Amino acid sequence: MRAIWKGSISFGLVYIPVAVFPATREEKLSFRQLRGTDLSPIKYKKVAEADLTEVSSDQIVKGYEYERGHFVVLKEEDFEKVKIESTHSIDITDFVELGQVDPKFFYKPYFLEPQKGGEKAYALLHKALSGTGKIGIAKVVISNREHLASVKPDGLFLVLELMHFASEILSPSELNNGSNSAINDKELKMAQTLIEGMTVPWEPEKYRDEYRDAVLEMIEQKANKKEVAAAPVAAVRATNVVDLVKVLQESLNRNQSLKPKRNGTRTSGRSTSSLVKQKRRVAA
Repeated sequence: MRAIWKGSISFGLVYIPVAVFPATREEKLSFRQLRGTDLSPIKYKKVAEADLTEVSSDQIVKGYEYERGHFVVLKEEDFEKVKIESTHSIDITDFVELGQVDPKFFYKPYFLEPQKGGEKAYALLHKALSGTGKIGIAKVVISNREHLASVKPDGLFLVLELMHFASEILSPSELNNGSNSAINDKELKMAQTLIEGMTVPWEPEKYRDEYRDAVLEMIEQKANKKEVAAAPVAAVRATNVVDLVKVLQESLNRNQSLKPKRNGTRTSGRSTSSLVKQKRRVAA
């Protein structure tokens, strides 16, 4: 794994040399647009809105629409004037209780690895944060953009997690949260019982992107000129629940019948993509 950024964590007068590594990856299927008659890939041309003529790259400038139909043209030297100095430092300015931070603020985690000479200070910060339940709130510059971020313990490592600024968090005040609905004690107790009955240890490996797996399997079948069978249509679920107690009781009964399966041997965690690759190796 290659580091995307190297620098240091700083709080007070403490500096800890670290490297930043991706902690997640997206597994998206990529598709190309083709002409149906001969499967020729489609390319896109940049055209001017005014007369629909193609525009070459050297004629394109960057602009900001400050009013509808009115633009300010910005050149590279304009951005250089306001370019944030890349200090290569994760500057922790405050420590806060993790429980006080709305989870919506967090959006992208990175692993932090101590570099030579910073191991002890890294371990000290990790242990101190773990013992207090607090996280560090910092500013960090990555790719010439300033980010709000947090530094928090995760297992044996520290994690840098990029955060939204408060102005980026939308308010759900206009949405209906159902708080005006009357809930009786029996309904509440049955719902809590159902939740307890469905509670299991967290095992992230057992959750897979089944749609992606199915698409890959379908692609494999089409590539091998096999007929693809249509998936059965799922029954439409009723959205107007009239008797909530009845539905909860049915759910409790169903959960009881599923318990042996929940506690039984898990199915193989191998993805369809790996099976597809294996089939191709065998075929070769």
